[in-house]
Amino acid sequence: MTKEDWQADSAEVEAIVSGRHPNPFGFLGLQEVHGQWVLRAFIPHAEVLSAFTLDGTALGHLIPRHADGFFEGKVAIDKRQPIRYRAKNAGGEWDVHDPYSFGPVLGPMDDYYMGEGSHLRLFDKLGAHEMAFEGIHGTHFAVWAPNAQRVSVVGPFNDWDGRRNPMRNRFENGIWEVFIPVLGTGTLYKFEIVGPDGVTLPLKADPFARQSEMRPKTASVVPDPTPFTWTDEKYLAERATRDWRRTPMSIYEVHLGSWRRRPDGGFLSYDQLAEQLVPYVADMGYTHIELLPISEHPYDPSWGYQPTGLYAPTARFGDPAGFARFVDAAHEAGLGVILDWVPAHFPTDAHGLANFDGTALYEHADPRQGFHPDWNTAIYNFGRKEVVSFLVNNALYWLEKFHIDGLRVDAVASMLYLDYSRQQGEWVPNKFGGNQNLEAVEFLRRVNTEAYRLHPGTFMIAEESTSWPGVSKPVDAGGLGFGFKWNMGFMNDTLRFMSREPVHRKFHHNDMTFGTVYAFSENFVLPLSHDEVVHGKGSLLEKMPGDDWQKFANLRAYFGFMWGQPGKKLLFMGQEFAQREEWADAKSLDWYLLDASMHEGMRRLIADLNLAYRELPALHERDCEPEGFEWVIGNDHANSVLAWLRKAPGGDPILVVSNFTPMPRSGYKIPMPMAGKWVERINTDAGWYAGSNTGNQGVVEAYAVEGRHWPAEAEIYLPPLSTLFLKLDQA
Repeated sequence: MTKEDWQADSAEVEAIVSGRHPNPFGFLGLQEVHGQWVLRAFIPHAEVLSAFTLDGTALGHLIPRHADGFFEGKVAIDKRQPIRYRAKNAGGEWDVHDPYSFGPVLGPMDDYYMGEGSHLRLFDKLGAHEMAFEGIHGTHFAVWAPNAQRVSVVGPFNDWDGRRNPMRNRFENGIWEVFIPVLGTGTLYKFEIVGPDGVTLPLKADPFARQSEMRPKTASVVPDPTPFTWTDEKYLAERATRDWRRTPMSIYEVHLGSWRRRPDGGFLSYDQLAEQLVPYVADMGYTHIELLPISEHPYDPSWGYQPTGLYAPTARFGDPAGFARFVDAAHEAGLGVILDWVPAHFPTDAHGLANFDGTALYEHADPRQGFHPDWNTAIYNFGRKEVVSFLVNNALYWLEKFHIDGLRVDAVASMLYLDYSRQQGEWVPNKFGGNQNLEAVEFLRRVNTEAYRLHPGTFMIAEESTSWPGVSKPVDAGGLGFGFKWNMGFMNDTLRFMSREPVHRKFHHNDMTFGTVYAFSENFVLPLSHDEVVHGKGSLLEKMPGDDWQKFANLRAYFGFMWGQPGKKLLFMGQEFAQREEWADAKSLDWYLLDASMHEGMRRLIADLNLAYRELPALHERDCEPEGFEWVIGNDHANSVLAWLRKAPGGDPILVVSNFTPMPRSGYKIPMPMAGKWVERINTDAGWYAGSNTGNQGVVEAYAVEGRHWPAEAEIYLPPLSTLFLKLDQA
C-alpha cells in the first residue's frame, strides 16, 4: 500500500482543522481504508501523539499532518473500538479519549419515533446524559438542528473551540449527536452551530438542558445522573384516585424569588423554601402551591414567563435535586405542587431557541405568525411536529421526573387566536379563512391527552381569558381537554364591584351575580393572581374603598364571598395577610405587617376559610356542577346583600350571606332551606379576625313557614361589610 492509498487528502485535513468538514465521523477516529485501519485525530496544542486501546495496548505514534494538531497513522487492529491518545507538548502530557471511535448512541427506533413526532421520551435521548458507553464513562450530547452545516459541543473542556468536538449528523431526522468520554456531572457546555449559509451562530444553550448556569451566565450544565430517592409513594397513590373537580383545591400562588429573602437580600434555596414555605402553606390550610415559572430564564423581572431553558429548574434557588427535595417535602406535608408552564412563546435571546440552526426552527419565519407584538417574543410553530414533540415532552418531563401535580398553562388565549393583539393585515388566516390557530388547538389537545393518560391524578389548568368553548371539556367530547380554566371574568367583575364606594354598589349588583350565569360552563378556578397586584394596580387591600378599617372589612367580606362561591380557589402570596404595597419581585413580602392585629386577623381568616372549605363537603364537592349552588337572595340591590346555598349529596347545605355595605342590618329576614339551629362557621367580622366582633352570638334560629318557596325563615344580624357561613347545628 502506498502512502497515497491511506493518507487523508490535504483538503479534507484542512476542512477538519478549519471546522468545515461535512462528516467528521466518516473521517476522524478509526477508519478502514483499503483494508487497512487508520487512526486520525485532531488535538490542538499536541506536538506528539501516541495511540492505545482501552486495555493499554500501544498502537504506536501518529504522524503530524497539520501544525494545528491533526495526526494520522496506520495501526494494527482487528476491529473498530474505543481509542485513547497520549498527547505531549513542551508543557507536559495529557490523555484524550477519542469521541470518533465510538458508535452512535441513538438507534433506529429513536429515528422512527422522532421522525413521526410521537417520541414521548425525548428528554431521555436529547440533551446531555452522563452514561457508560462501550466500556467508557462520559456524556452523550444530542440536539435537533436539521438545517445546520455543522454542530459542535463546546465548553471549558475544549477551550470553547467548535473545531474539536463536531457532532454526527443523523440525516434521517436532523439530530446531531456525539459521545464525549470522561465528561460528566457539572460540565459546562453549549452548542456551536454553523448555519446553512456557512455563518457561525452565537453559541446556543441546549434546548433540552436539564440544568443551567446561574444568570447572567447562560451555559448549560451536565446534570448529576443519580436518580432521586422519592418518599411520596403513598401521596402519589392517593392522588391517582382523586377527582379534582369534587375535591378541595385551594391554591397559594408563589413567586419563589420574592416570597421571602435571606437577611442579606439573597434568594432562599430550594431546601430553605422546603423548610419555610412548605410548612407555612400547609399550616394555612391550602391544598396546593402554584409556582410562577421556575424554568430557567435570563431576566428576573420576566418572573419566569420568558424562559430559555424549559427543562431546567432555575439555578437561582439551587440544582435540580434541590427542587426535587422541595416537591418531595410538599408531598410529605400533603401539598400538591403546580407549575406555571409557558408553551406559548419564548424570548429572542441570542443563546436561546430563536433562529436556532440559522433558520426559523422553533418559531414561524413569517413575523405575522412567529412574533408576539405584546411581549417581543417568538411564537412556537405548532404546525411542526418536532416543535410539538419538544413541548409535549417538556410537560411530561415535569410530571414524571419531578412528580409535579399539575401544570397551569400560561397565555392560552394568545395561542388559540391567530389575530391575538393584531390588527387587520397583521395576521395570517387559517386554511378555512378563520382566526383560530388550528395547529395550536391540536397541540393543546395532544398535551392534555398525554398528561392525563400517562399521569393519573395530575391535572392541567388553562389561563384562558376569552369565551372559547369547551376549554375544560374532554378532547373526545370536542373540547381542549384541560381539567380546569381560570375564571378571569369572575376576577374582573368582582374586583370592579369591590373597588366602588358602597353607596354606589347597588347600581352594579350584577357584577357579583353575573358569574353564576356561566359558573358551570367550565371547571373553573377563581383566581386572585399576581396579575392583579402589579403594574400600578396596587394590592388587593388598596383596591378597597373607605378608611383603613373599611378596607380590611371589605377585603375580609370579599374573601368570604369568594370562598363561598362555586369554583376552586387561588390567592397570590401576601394577600393572605393583606400586603399593603403592590407586589415587587425584587424584594421580600412585608412579613413585619403580621405584627399588626388587622393583618394577622386577615391571615387567620384565610386559614379558617381554607379549613371550612376542606372540611365541609357542600363547599367543594360540587364546585363544578350546578347542583351544588342555589341562590337564596340574589336581587337585593338596595342593600347590596347576597345569599346562596352550597350543597353536596348526602351532606348538610351551607348558607353564605354577604353584606357589602358598612351598614349593620338587624333582623334581616332570609329564607332558609330547613328549620332549626344554624351556627356561624365563619363570620368575617369576628374579633378573631380583627373585625368589630358583631354577629349572632354564633347561632341563628330558623323557623318553619308555610306557603312560601322556602320551608323556613330566619331573622339574622348582618355585620357591616361581612360574609357569614351558616351551618345546620347537628348537636
